[in-house]
Amino acid sequence: MASATEDPVLERYFKGHKAAITSVDFSPNGKQLATASWDTFLMVWSFKPQARAYRYVGHKDVVTSVQFSPHGNLLASASRDRTVRLWIPDKKGKSSEFRAHTAPVRSVDFSADGQLLATASEDKSIKVWNMFRQRFLYSLYRHTHWVRCAKFSPDGRLIVSCSEDKTIKIWDTTNKQCVNNFSDSVGFANFVDFNPNGTYIASAGSDHTVKIWDIRVNKLLQHYQVHSGGVNCISFHPSGNYLITAASDGTLKILDLLEGRLIYTLQGHTGPVFTVSFSKGGELFTSGGADAQVLLWKTNFDELPCKTLNKRNLKRLHFDSPPHLLDIYPRTPHPHEGKIETVEINPKLEVIDLQSSTPPVVDIFSFTSTTTTENNGRMMPDKSEEICGYFLNPSLMSPECSPKTMTKKTEDMSDLPSESQRSIPLAVTDALEHIMEQLSVLTQTVSILEQRLTLTEDKLKDCLENQQKLFNVIQQKS
Repeated sequence: MASATEDPVLERYFKGHKAAITSVDFSPNGKQLATASWDTFLMVWSFKPQARAYRYVGHKDVVTSVQFSPHGNLLASASRDRTVRLWIPDKKGKSSEFRAHTAPVRSVDFSADGQLLATASEDKSIKVWNMFRQRFLYSLYRHTHWVRCAKFSPDGRLIVSCSEDKTIKIWDTTNKQCVNNFSDSVGFANFVDFNPNGTYIASAGSDHTVKIWDIRVNKLLQHYQVHSGGVNCISFHPSGNYLITAASDGTLKILDLLEGRLIYTLQGHTGPVFTVSFSKGGELFTSGGADAQVLLWKTNFDELPCKTLNKRNLKRLHFDSPPHLLDIYPRTPHPHEGKIETVEINPKLEVIDLQSSTPPVVDIFSFTSTTTTENNGRMMPDKSEEICGYFLNPSLMSPECSPKTMTKKTEDMSDLPSESQRSIPLAVTDALEHIMEQLSVLTQTVSILEQRLTLTEDKLKDCLENQQKLFNVIQQKS
């Protein structure tokens, strides 16, 4: 464990993408890193020396978001090509494509149990998908502009979303209703997320601010103005005591939330920083931006095992529980006038092990059709795969296909055994693909009808309100 006096350090950087990095995420076991980019590719990097990097080819436009499932056996991605894809993070390149959004998709987020996936889109909707059945569940419509981000609460009961309509909305996943609304008159939030115990949310503002709201008392707790450009992304340390921010001013900043102050400014990127993420245990964090570089940093914060953190936070997920000492309540008003000096770190990219920082890249081409269930075209899995299913949630699997075997598969992609495969008759495959395409069109049609129905409801509501006003005016005159 790093000493308390040691500052965060840049450990290494990864080069392989050809354009800006839009999203980064650590695998649950902390041995891999997934990145998404404007170059239309996903990449998975291994932290092992001399290990290959894998580039996943399939999206037809900018990849905007990427995330590992909680068990690490799936990788979800969102793209401007209006699709969401689920990938098996191995060297086969199998993927499943979801087509229900009618505009670019901005974010993906798994629920903590891995059973649901939330996607946010420029079609003004949030959609929720069932991962076990590989099907669309429902849409959330109330935003009036592009939705930039949607995240599940740690217990999965809520979803928080932010939009260019300058609102942050909180949704109840049980009754599918918007239960809370935070609005801003200045800018909109680019990114929003729950803290690890689910009692408050933080937003990254286009107006250069970071705001922290308590969702139990609907109160703005802290308001940071530490960046000189729009804030693009935030990430909570698993302890909930620190928040790291990435902004268009080219810096990362680390905030001490208990003391309510800026403690570190990190300079390593050239140009805007678009994404940042802590590892699941909090000992590392990674960042990416317009310079197409992925930087890996080591922290000096308290390192706690993931299981310990999850157990501690699960005890405090209920709104009726009294505030805990670790919950954020500012001790002072926090004007952030720079009275307390902050540490500025500029590593100038002096990192060790440059050879493994630019590993050989292997292109993985996906075998998929437009579908809402996994369809590998010409191949079928072997017997053990038939039992488990590539896209099943490990927590719902049979004992002979436990998450441990899945973890072994994803830990080291270069050591994967080859699998026996049986071909399907070509005519059957073509027929199945045609059916899947028709189902996809049907799904999109339902999605559009959903939107139109919502708009009709809104217009009808306005008409009724106007009629009531006219009626009241007539009554007053008479």
